[in-house]
Amino acid sequence: MAQFSVNAQRFDPYKNFKFRVKWDGRYVAGVSKVGALKRSTELVEHREGGDPSTSRKSPGRTKYEAITLERGVTHDVEFEQWANKVWNFGSGLGAEVSLQDFRKDIIIEVYNEAGQLALAYKVYRCWVSEYQALPDLDANANAVAIQTLKLENEGWERDYDVTEPTEPSFTEPA
Repeated sequence: MAQFSVNAQRFDPYKNFKFRVKWDGRYVAGVSKVGALKRSTELVEHREGGDPSTSRKSPGRTKYEAITLERGVTHDVEFEQWANKVWNFGSGLGAEVSLQDFRKDIIIEVYNEAGQLALAYKVYRCWVSEYQALPDLDANANAVAIQTLKLENEGWERDYDVTEPTEPSFTEPA
């Protein structure tokens, strides 16, 4: 069954610069870049002995690629605290890892130009496989210091409860 657009006047795709990331029920401050949501399904080729010389193809395992989050370095410790659940140097012998609650589900929200929620994706069972606390520091540079989290995940799906918003219309006074 075809799904029709609520906003028949919108022809432009959504932009990639209005978004927010949420985990533990809160928005994470300062996220400036989110890596692509990408999945791939392996190919399984097979044939039976009596088949012609060509193979049949069917889907195999599906893999979800890691997602990278970037943000400017601040005093906010959200990135570091999550990364420390997988490995925390200096916490004492036998206490470096806390795997009890190291996984989190996150939500990535995309907004239209008017600031209305347009799309949302739920990403499941994420955990930090890489954490960069500081970038290369360079006294001759003119740049923001960026910290990075690389999140492994076990899948994602679009939140279909988030529907296309009716965009505002500005009319000229008569």
